[in-house]
Amino acid sequence: MSAAVAASGENVVAGVDIGGTSTLVVFVDEHGHVVAERGGATPALVSGEAMVQLAVDLIAELSAETGLSPVSVGIGAAGVVDPQTRRIVAASASFAGWAGYSVGAHLDRELGIPNSLVNDVNAFLLGELSFGAARGLTNVAGITLGTGVGGAIYLDGALWEGPEGAAGELGHSPSYVVPGHGEEPCTCGQSAHLESIASGRSIERRYRARAGQSATDLPVGDGAALAARARAGDGAAANVFAEAGLMIGQAAVTLAATLDLGHLVVGGGVSGAWDLIEPGIRTYLAEHPPVSGRTLVISRAELGSHAVALGAASSARALVGEPVAG
Repeated sequence: MSAAVAASGENVVAGVDIGGTSTLVVFVDEHGHVVAERGGATPALVSGEAMVQLAVDLIAELSAETGLSPVSVGIGAAGVVDPQTRRIVAASASFAGWAGYSVGAHLDRELGIPNSLVNDVNAFLLGELSFGAARGLTNVAGITLGTGVGGAIYLDGALWEGPEGAAGELGHSPSYVVPGHGEEPCTCGQSAHLESIASGRSIERRYRARAGQSATDLPVGDGAALAARARAGDGAAANVFAEAGLMIGQAAVTLAATLDLGHLVVGGGVSGAWDLIEPGIRTYLAEHPPVSGRTLVISRAELGSHAVALGAASSARALVGEPVAG
């Protein structure tokens, strides 16, 4: 996405992605173009107030730089969120003072413009619906493969968040098709979940367990280096990516069986190894086609690191009477 300011009027909205390590703010015009953007390191271990204030400060800096004032702002954030009260309901220990924090009250006080709060994976899917791989769809699911595995569901033209705001937690659906799955731990404290097999952290852990001494020179957390090993012929590396693909295929078939969903968009950092993951997906679909007989379309996300911020901008655009998804 371009960070250049475009001569496209002043009807801009701000979209914010508050991630565990970095925060991104984009200004998006009425045509869906990113006219400016700015990022910063998230103070995740400081406080909820510090995290939201960084977003406010970045918006102010962009406004001063461009002369544009957003008419609304959307925040995409990790954790379980209450979109009505615009409050973080629950969050991982990676974020200090985040659970219970009222993001909306902070934005009301500091910016005084309409604002929304969306779970980051829901925002990812909104971004792909508005600007990416899911454009034009009214029924689709999304999965993000990162440190963990997140999911989102869009039914009949609207996000389906469930009565407790936790619908679409596909990362914690059980896995059954990978040998030894029952021993694979999940970050939630249980085991044998999709996240146990397909998250970046799990893929690396499982590779190290199989490769032994040959994995000692692999940098910790370097998924690109692990993918390079798989492409260079490392069988253990290729297998863990292929098994992640099998599990994604299982999740897609489960969605098709329960919600009659025929489209799934896959994003997150691990999707950068799409060439290594997709064969496993195709293998599972060939062996376990949906009972409905419909064709499942599983696509790689198109927006990369901008998806959450763009989805949050779409949510912000809806606050001023315009569609969320194009």
